[in-house]
Amino acid sequence: MSKKNDDFLKSIISHAKEYGFVFPSSEIYDGLGAVYDYGQLGVELKNNLKTYWWKAMVQMNENIVGIDSAIFMHPKTWKASGHVDGFNDPMIDNKDSKKRYRADQLLEERIERYEKDGKAEKAEQLQKDLDEAILADDLIKLKELIEEHNIACPISGTRNWTDVRQFNLMFSTQMGATSEGAEKVYLRPESAQGIFLNFLNVQKTSRLKIPFGIAQIGKAFRNEVIARQFVMRMREFEQMELQFFVQPGTELDWYEKWKQIRLDWHMALGAGKEKYRFEDHVKPAHYANAAVDIEFEYPFGFREVEGIHSRTDFDLKQHMEYSGKKLQYFDTATNQRYIPYVVETSIGLDRLFLSVLSHALTYEEIENGGKKDTRVVLKIHPVIAPIKAAILPLTRKDGLPDKAREILNKLKVNYNTQYEERDSIGRRYRRQDAIGTPFCITVDHQTLEDDTITVRHRDSMEQERISIDSLEDLLEKHTKWTNLLKEIKTDSL
Repeated sequence: MSKKNDDFLKSIISHAKEYGFVFPSSEIYDGLGAVYDYGQLGVELKNNLKTYWWKAMVQMNENIVGIDSAIFMHPKTWKASGHVDGFNDPMIDNKDSKKRYRADQLLEERIERYEKDGKAEKAEQLQKDLDEAILADDLIKLKELIEEHNIACPISGTRNWTDVRQFNLMFSTQMGATSEGAEKVYLRPESAQGIFLNFLNVQKTSRLKIPFGIAQIGKAFRNEVIARQFVMRMREFEQMELQFFVQPGTELDWYEKWKQIRLDWHMALGAGKEKYRFEDHVKPAHYANAAVDIEFEYPFGFREVEGIHSRTDFDLKQHMEYSGKKLQYFDTATNQRYIPYVVETSIGLDRLFLSVLSHALTYEEIENGGKKDTRVVLKIHPVIAPIKAAILPLTRKDGLPDKAREILNKLKVNYNTQYEERDSIGRRYRRQDAIGTPFCITVDHQTLEDDTITVRHRDSMEQERISIDSLEDLLEKHTKWTNLLKEIKTDSL
C-alpha cells in the first residue's frame, strides 16, 4: 500500500471516530484487537445498508423469504459443513514482533506493490507461483515465496519468520449448567448453515417452489488474527447472505445471473464501475463448483466485498448424512424428488460499510471569503445517508428555534433528522457535510413572515428558497428507496 493510500485509510479511520461512525471496542481499556463498535451515525448507515439489501433481495422478489437463525447450532452442524476439519487459513508468525499474518495475503500485497512500481513481469510470476502453491496446499512453498521476495513484518521490519501453519478460525465455548456436563459448541463462523438446517421448515411453511431463496442478515465470528485494515477483517462481523435453491443442472446459469444482479446492486450506490471487478477463485472451496468475488478498490487495493458461489448440493447432502433426516424437494413439475443445488451470494456488511466510506469521503478545495479552504464532505447516496436533513435556526432567538422545531417535528416521523443551533451557520453546514447530510434547512426571519426556508444541497452547496409545505416533496424525491432499487433488475427470478 502506497504512503498516499495509507494516509487516506488513516483519514477514514480518524473521520469515522471523530464523527461517531465507528469506535474501537473497549477503548477505555486500550481496546480489543480486530473488534469495533458502531457509533450513533455508523449504526444508522449500517441499518440503511441492511434495509437496502433486504428490500432488493426479499421485498422485491416473490420467491425469496428471510429468516433469523440462532448463532449457536448443534456441534454436528460444523462437522457436517467441514468447518471443524477444514476451516483453516495458512498463517505465518514473525518471531520478533510476535505478530501473526496470513501468508497468502502477505504475498498478494507484494504483488500489488510490484504492479504499482511498474514491475508487471515480477507481479505476474509471483501471482502464478502463489496460485500453484494454494492449489497444491503447499505451505513450504508459501514460506519460500515470502523469503524469496524479501517480505518483512510490517511491525518489526525483520524477516525472521516461522514455518507456515494451518490455523482454525472457529471460536468454541461450553454450553451446559455445569463444567462436567458441558458440551462444546461453536460461535457460528458463517450464517449460511442456519439457512440449510431450516431448508425444509421454510419450504413447507411458505409453500415455495424451486427456484426460491432464503435470505438472512446476522452476526458471525472468526478468530481473525490480523488486526489490520480497520473493519475489513474483524473477529465479530455481520453477513448478509442469500441461499438460492435451484434444480440440479441449472446452477451455473443462475450463478451467472446472480453475478450481474449483485454487481448492479453495488454500482447503484454510486462509486463508479471502475471501482469494482470480478475475481474468480483460483481454488474454490470444497463445496463449490464455481466461485467468484466482487472486489472493491479500497485504499489498500482491490479486496472482496461479496462472494458468489455455486455450492452444488454439498451442504444439504452433508446434513442429510449427519442427521439421518431427508432434506429433499419434491418437484411437482417433473414428478421427481431431488436434493436442490444452491447458489449463494454473501456480503460482509462491515466491508460494504467501509467501501461506502472509502468512495464517499471527499476533500474539496473551495473559495471561502476570498481564501482557499478545504471542505470535508461525505458524499453518501442520499437514500442511505444516516441523517436526511438538518434543521438549523439562523439564530437562537426571535422565535426561530421554535419555528425550526415545528418543522423538525413535522419531518421526523418519516425522515431521520437532526436539529442544531450552536455555532455559526457556516460551521454547522460544514459539520453536516462531514457526516453526509444531503440537505440543510435554514430557518430565518423571513420564514416567520412567509413560511419559506432555505434548502442547501450538500454536493453542490447550492441554496434554494422553497415553501415549508413543499419540503417533504423535496425529501421524498431525493431519498425514496426507488432511487436505488430501480437499478436492480430482478423481474426474471
